[in-house]
Amino acid sequence: MAWIFLFLAGLLEIGWAVGLKYTDGFRLPVPTALTICAIIASLALLGLSLRTLPLGTAYAMWTGIGTMGTVIVGILLFSEPATAIRLGCIGLIVMGIAGLKLTS
Repeated sequence: MAWIFLFLAGLLEIGWAVGLKYTDGFRLPVPTALTICAIIASLALLGLSLRTLPLGTAYAMWTGIGTMGTVIVGILLFSEPATAIRLGCIGLIVMGIAGLKLTS
């Protein structure tokens, strides 16, 4: 169950990172409220996963999922560049997440 909590926490991290773009510097109330809720839920799920998972592994995976997902969303929604180097770096993050999962 801890891995599911961690995965959901990572997805919510993607959500709040993207949500920050829509808050317009926290001036728009609805995107701001949704972003804050996503932050709280993400941290709560991360905390639940830490009951059984090692801190270093869980935190690295949480940030890795968030980083990887945010880059992909940026490419798909905001026309950010999808260069070979960026995609290669995402691949390295995926390999790191897989390695951490296999050793935990």
